[in-house]
Amino acid sequence: MKKTFAFLQEKGVFYEFLDYKKQAPTIQLLRSFLSKTSLDGLINRQGTTFRKLDDAQKEALKHESTALPILMAQPSAIKRPLIEYADGSITLGFVPEQIIAKLK
Repeated sequence: MKKTFAFLQEKGVFYEFLDYKKQAPTIQLLRSFLSKTSLDGLINRQGTTFRKLDDAQKEALKHESTALPILMAQPSAIKRPLIEYADGSITLGFVPEQIIAKLK
């Protein structure tokens, strides 16, 4: 996240940061993200939070109806940064080229 903050500041981009650790995402927000990306794309499978989930929870993350409650309870399992742009589109992960393209 620090790289993303520094990158956006360097580019002079105003942003609003939603800290999922302090304010859990709502089911409506997660569904909004899922209307723009796949469930698999939304889940951070490389993070510590995902690795600590038991096998049943990992299996539950394969289906939207069972994944959403887990993502609400374990928001660190959401890939970050998740950037939502003025046009409603999103990017997942810190890929400077993708972010720049969306800012143009």
